[in-house]
Amino acid sequence: ASHTGALASSDAIVDALFGQAGVIRTHTIEEMFDVARLLAHQRAPRGRRVGILTNAGGPGILAADACEALGLSVPRLSDASTAALRALLPHEASVGNPVDMIASARADQYARAGTIMLADEAIDALLVIFIPPLVTRSEDVARAIVEVHTAARDKPVLAIFMSSSPVQPLLRPIPCFRFPEAAASALARAAVYGEWLRRPESPPPSFADIDVPAARIIVDGALVAGTRWLGPIESQALVAAAGIAVASGEVVTSEAGAVAAARTLGFPVVLKAVGPEIVHKTELGAVVTGLRSDEAVSRAWRDLTARLGTQLTGGFVQEMVRGGVEMLIGAVEDPIFGPVIACATGGTLAELLADSQFRLHPLSGPDAADMVRALRGSRLLAGYRGSAPSDAGALIDALLRLSTLVGLCPEIVEIEMNPLSVLPQGVRALDVRVRVEPPRPRPPARRVEY
Repeated sequence: ASHTGALASSDAIVDALFGQAGVIRTHTIEEMFDVARLLAHQRAPRGRRVGILTNAGGPGILAADACEALGLSVPRLSDASTAALRALLPHEASVGNPVDMIASARADQYARAGTIMLADEAIDALLVIFIPPLVTRSEDVARAIVEVHTAARDKPVLAIFMSSSPVQPLLRPIPCFRFPEAAASALARAAVYGEWLRRPESPPPSFADIDVPAARIIVDGALVAGTRWLGPIESQALVAAAGIAVASGEVVTSEAGAVAAARTLGFPVVLKAVGPEIVHKTELGAVVTGLRSDEAVSRAWRDLTARLGTQLTGGFVQEMVRGGVEMLIGAVEDPIFGPVIACATGGTLAELLADSQFRLHPLSGPDAADMVRALRGSRLLAGYRGSAPSDAGALIDALLRLSTLVGLCPEIVEIEMNPLSVLPQGVRALDVRVRVEPPRPRPPARRVEY
């Protein structure tokens, strides 16, 4: 019923599981064997920076485009490398990256240019492309590429031979591809795997300031009362017990009560409709913002009651938090994998944008940081088009506290803070929804014999 639940497809959950467990996921059997062929004989790259060496400009550009599209980078070479390549190659050659040696390139130039590029500190892996011209034999170039790899085994080398010449036996242990895109795809997956291998073990953090008794009282009380969806006050109190700041508010049942609550909180305020059938408030026009006077609150109350009728059982008057970047954090219980934690670009367009990241509970610090970093909307946190930077560290902290909360209270089967306003300092949960159920036993693990 929440945005989190709608976004958390089974495929997204499996993707999260594989990513945390270090499983390399491919889309086709061919890709699977491409990656296996690379990692069976060479190390995973130490980073995502790729050097491209070619004797034809077009395939070099296609390789660079494929690398960029797959999350790899094609950096500039150092001045020393550029000077060495300029001294080696003809004047017509391009000594940037990609390095285009032009069609006259000899096998010995492949060997020397490849060695120069692999020695550059800006390069983590090398793609070598060869299209057979009339002047250079494929077999000689294959041996030259093996020579390059032998001299620098700490960096992977991939060959792309766009020809029908059977040079694969001569290239071993270097994987050989027919086209640049397949090589870039295999290398990109190996680079992600290399990052996973280098990642230090990091246990989930513990928070001494989480009020566990208060959280348990709220959850246990809801279960005793037979409640499934907590009210706004209980939901906010539960999140506050986890140490996540919330926007102050008060539940009211009348127009006069709404006006009195607004005066207590201080203008401007937000008025939200409350009712068991009201799920996504904005779709029903059940949120009115920027109310700056008693009269405005009264008009908003009368409008909501007229439009929503019996769906409205009360209202929630809340302080209005200005500024910040709207994000979403939440968790949903998966019947197989348990709690799944979500982080997304939030607000009313959360499902439409589908800019979301998932991880399985419990989260470690690196897990939470990776989730935020992987969002396209993370650029908003750094300050976009003159806006002030937001506190990304506080967002990461909120994710970790949310993961801890669902571990302490396994009865929480769905929880969402949307929007969670990420401010220049700290975060504020503006809308919180929580659903609880008695814990159910998970299916036992099955042993599979091969």
